[in-house]
Amino acid sequence: MNQQTQDIKHAIVIALREDRARDDITSEACLPEEAQVRADIVLKQNAKIAGLAFLPWVFEAVDPDVKFEMIAEDGIQAESGTVLATIRGKARSLLAAERVALNIVQHASGIATLTAAYVKEIEGFACDILDTRKTLPGLRALQKYAVKVGGGKNHRFHLQEAFLIKNNHIQVLRKYHDTPLSEAIIRARALQPEAKIEIEVEDIAMLKEALAAKADLILLDNMPTEMMKECVEITAGRAYLEASGGMTLKRLRETAESGVNGISIGALTHSVSAIDISLRVSL
Repeated sequence: MNQQTQDIKHAIVIALREDRARDDITSEACLPEEAQVRADIVLKQNAKIAGLAFLPWVFEAVDPDVKFEMIAEDGIQAESGTVLATIRGKARSLLAAERVALNIVQHASGIATLTAAYVKEIEGFACDILDTRKTLPGLRALQKYAVKVGGGKNHRFHLQEAFLIKNNHIQVLRKYHDTPLSEAIIRARALQPEAKIEIEVEDIAMLKEALAAKADLILLDNMPTEMMKECVEITAGRAYLEASGGMTLKRLRETAESGVNGISIGALTHSVSAIDISLRVSL
């Protein structure tokens, strides 16, 4: 089991504990303990599906005897009305797990659907759609999984994974060095010689300094399109150029047309709308 899978399982455990899934007083009061039901998980709007693969873990954590039948799978583009999965078991168990299960697939599918829209918008360009670390606490593994399902690519998962030297790092070093950008890259290279180094720049002068210091990746922060085009010409393939800052669907295509290698979008994870999905019980 890799770390991402472990993190998603851990998030499910926390969510079930938070919801007191084993202490559902409503179902305990209203439903006979022996009552057995079938329930369908039904999509109520067109969407790219993600997170469905993790739902058996939710129901099994509440009741190991629950039977989960996967009908759809993560990554499909499905229409409203599609039955995604069928569950059979005690009514109390299914209703206890319902909210956590739906929260996961609704949120993940929202991310996958939005990501797919961004990917489609720049179809034909050699440009990646990238996520960020602007994720909800405890849900990063699930959210980044959903971005990949939607056709995007994951930026770094955490602070240890890769260097990303940002303006605040440069600002602190400015007190100690005349060329803080170059100094930051030198220090990073000395700490981990084999690691890729990305650095944030705001103008052409900073770009040229980053190239001279042999940065592997350069983050073009909040640049106008014309400046990005100039950066692409100057760089000439010597570094991976990532555009970032207020990227919307409206601006996406002209950014890709500038020739950058990737576009990072915090909105993929930090403020996405959930997809409408419900659980329908039948006897």
